Amino acid sequence: MTGSLIQFLFFLAVTGCAVYLFGRVIYHRYLYIRLGKSVNLKKEAKARLKAFAIQVFGQTKLLKDKKSGIMHVVIFYGFIILQLGALDLILKGLIGHGLPIPGYDYFTLMQEVTVALILLAMGYATYRRYVEKLKRLKRGWKPSIVIFFIFFLMLSVVVSEGFERVREGLQASGFAPISSLFATAFQGLTHTGATVGFYVSWWMHLFILLSFLIYVPQSKHFHIITAPLNILLRRTEPTGKLASLDLEDEEAESFGVGKIEDFTQKQMLDFYSCVECGRCTNVCPANTTGKLLSPMHLITKLRDHLTEKGAAITSKSPWVPAFAFAAQSGQNPLEVELIGGVITEDELWACTTCRNCEDQCPVGNEHVDKIIDLRRHLVLTQGSMPHDGQRALQNIERQGNPWGISRNDRVKWVKEVDPEDELMVRTVKENPQFEYLFFLGSMGAYDNRSRKITYAFVKMMKEAGVSFAILGNEEKNSGDTPRRMGNEFLFKQLCADNIATFQKYKVKKIVTTCPHTYHTFKNEYPEFGLEAEIFHHTELLDVWVKEGRLKPQHEVRERITYHDSCYLGRYNEVYEEPRNVLKAIPGVELVEQPRSRENSMCCGAGGGMMWMEETAGTRVNVARTEQLLSVNPTVISSACPYCLTMVEDGTKLKEAWEQVKARDIAEILALSVFGTTNLK
Repeated sequence: MTGSLIQFLFFLAVTGCAVYLFGRVIYHRYLYIRLGKSVNLKKEAKARLKAFAIQVFGQTKLLKDKKSGIMHVVIFYGFIILQLGALDLILKGLIGHGLPIPGYDYFTLMQEVTVALILLAMGYATYRRYVEKLKRLKRGWKPSIVIFFIFFLMLSVVVSEGFERVREGLQASGFAPISSLFATAFQGLTHTGATVGFYVSWWMHLFILLSFLIYVPQSKHFHIITAPLNILLRRTEPTGKLASLDLEDEEAESFGVGKIEDFTQKQMLDFYSCVECGRCTNVCPANTTGKLLSPMHLITKLRDHLTEKGAAITSKSPWVPAFAFAAQSGQNPLEVELIGGVITEDELWACTTCRNCEDQCPVGNEHVDKIIDLRRHLVLTQGSMPHDGQRALQNIERQGNPWGISRNDRVKWVKEVDPEDELMVRTVKENPQFEYLFFLGSMGAYDNRSRKITYAFVKMMKEAGVSFAILGNEEKNSGDTPRRMGNEFLFKQLCADNIATFQKYKVKKIVTTCPHTYHTFKNEYPEFGLEAEIFHHTELLDVWVKEGRLKPQHEVRERITYHDSCYLGRYNEVYEEPRNVLKAIPGVELVEQPRSRENSMCCGAGGGMMWMEETAGTRVNVARTEQLLSVNPTVISSACPYCLTMVEDGTKLKEAWEQVKARDIAEILALSVFGTTNLK
């Protein structure tokens, strides 16, 4: 009796100490997060709980990679199932018997099958990391620690149960196949020997379990706790919508994020939710073409800097025990510059804002908003940005377009593409009763190649009997480029001017051929007062074809692969409409290539990169063009003037220009509607 009491008290002391250390480590990280700016999250409990259920319990993001996804599902649900088994084993050691569960044999079988599945899953995880050596997975002692923790945790369960069977004189059973094997091996032990063996393995199991508990919040496995919370608290605003800066705050010493405390608390929760799986970096167009940017390392470097600086500010150590984890960098965290010391400018200016990283992230992390916030500090506070980008923004500010062409030339395209005025393109002043405002954007109005898309779409609007008008020289840049490049001031100026113009002419519906403009108008302008329906031209073309207002009756005998624009696809989930249009065209053979739909690779033009020269690694548009050419198309189609330009340049650089043409959806449909049968 005395021995049992001592064991029980020792169990309470050890467990209590471990729980205290576990709580202390988490609390200290909570204090670090509190250093960030508070953020008001929309309640929207129903949407949050739905996303929580789908992504946490449905593991949908993880299953994008089927192999590792299934492995993780086994481990995730395996540990949930084993919680009752752990309680059962602990009770056996403390009070001499397990849980009084009906159908205990089946409970035992479920536990042992689960242990076997977890061991198989961990074996596969080890194979992928150390034998297959997937590039995106880190190798070293830290990942190995968890593998050993889980392996010996599972082993101690079945070994303890094996000793328990010998101690209780139980025969081998098909309901306990693994522990029965161990029991057979221990069969020669006396009752006392089996009892000693049980308690040794039982205490080993407890120490491993509690050590793992303390280690989890100090490692990437903190995501076990933070990731569900991160998904629950995720932003419910439109995908990719950037937070607005208060540029009129007289107390603001700087704008954007210049130090780690400038991030919001939700953004800091992202840091501690990162599982370091590398899925984001694996699909990043900048990283895969040899640039410095790695979305995963961006997050982990910010996390580590927050931990170091947070510990220095709060005087609360992040580590238990400190000597085992603390790394002496030799630098005072309070003196380390965030931009330049932690994250380089080259990393920030390599991002194309494609959001493929965010789409792949299984824990709901957002990378793009952090990069934009850092860019904002560079541009608005330090006045620092690449020369090419600076020139483009100055041109937009002065003339309303990135090339610096006179703003009075914005309407010249009408006479150049329609000199006989056959299409009767009218401005809002000339046709005040219009239904749709056709917003061309800078590419559609000034770029010679994009003007062909403009002409094709205008021609089909006329064919469909649509009443539309343009702003002519009153049209200004949408502001997407300045905002993504960090110039929030210029964006807000353009936004206010455009909305004032829309309100002046009572605009209710806007259509554009540019996904960047489409996204900005649809998801970001409403915050500043825009009340209008926004359409991408492929959405309307799809409707008009289905309604019979456009009749693609002439064959276009081409093998076509469609490139999904990031801002149309991942940002706004417009995947089917462009494909529907292509499928409606007789003679078209539509072929998909591996990187399509939500996993489509960026063309390289987003985030202002259209206006800046790539100086490191392979050009993103060349890498993307190679993927598109892999399915042997005769035509590469797109629904974005930026994408079309980048892919067309890619075909020239790959010397495939003569064999493969790049065309917008509108151009291809126009060929079928109006009778030209060949794109060559």
